[in-house]
Amino acid sequence: MALGRSLGAILEDVEEAYSKNLIELDSLTLANNNAYIEEVDLSLITPNPYQPRKHFDEDALKELSDSILKHGLLQPIVVIKKDGGYILVAGERRFRAHKLAKLAKIKSIVVEIEIDSIRMRELALIENIQRENLNPIELANSYNELLEVHKITHDELSSVVHKSRSQITNTLRLLSLVPEVQEELVKGRITQGHAKILVGLADDKQRIALSTIIGQKLSVRDAEMMIKNYKNQEEKNSPKSAKTLSTFSIKKHANLLKERLPFSHKISSNKLEISFENEVEFEKFINMIKKV
Repeated sequence: MALGRSLGAILEDVEEAYSKNLIELDSLTLANNNAYIEEVDLSLITPNPYQPRKHFDEDALKELSDSILKHGLLQPIVVIKKDGGYILVAGERRFRAHKLAKLAKIKSIVVEIEIDSIRMRELALIENIQRENLNPIELANSYNELLEVHKITHDELSSVVHKSRSQITNTLRLLSLVPEVQEELVKGRITQGHAKILVGLADDKQRIALSTIIGQKLSVRDAEMMIKNYKNQEEKNSPKSAKTLSTFSIKKHANLLKERLPFSHKISSNKLEISFENEVEFEKFINMIKKV
């Protein structure tokens, strides 16, 4: 499942440059990986169709757009040259911010490499996961897509995206939440901590809890206590099987049993104990059962 060597190497070099606050990448390194830096017309760039990120904060984009107009773009985007145009690989926020600023061109690392749709999907998912660009629901959907497309285990996915198995499993559980909870999580009106404690509740209970959390602005700890108290109250009010049995008694049938049951027996609440003096009595009892 490893990405093509050239593209993977370029992305690694870009990440290293960003971490060191470098403006320019080494041209020799780029050349060795069939890549170069170029000002590319925005009109020629097509976003990756498999981009898992669906939510972009408009205010943050406007801030980035203003910064680019004032200071220029310090971190180039990464594109693949394909069919006379370019496909965006990394840097969709920067790409959108340039469009918002109505700029014609954008500084880009252009990589000349053959890549199919499956690799494009992998690249979009993994690049966003490793950069932590996704909200929890987008991240959960990305994990799920990688698992489904490649038929791999959680352990195998863990090694690919460099996240712990427990983190992957807990994130995937968010997909079991009702749409209303998922939407509020995406909007940021509740945190992932809030969402996690709602997992496992019935759908209607999730909606009620969600309304309370938002309406009363509960912290995760307060919400957790609310759910715990709710579950305790639910258990207290629900009929227990033992309690149900204790309300049933066969003592009221004592006379009928004495009349119809020709064996020594004892009755206590909901128990009937029959004693047999010999095998003949037991066989007689068996024959009675067969006739019922």
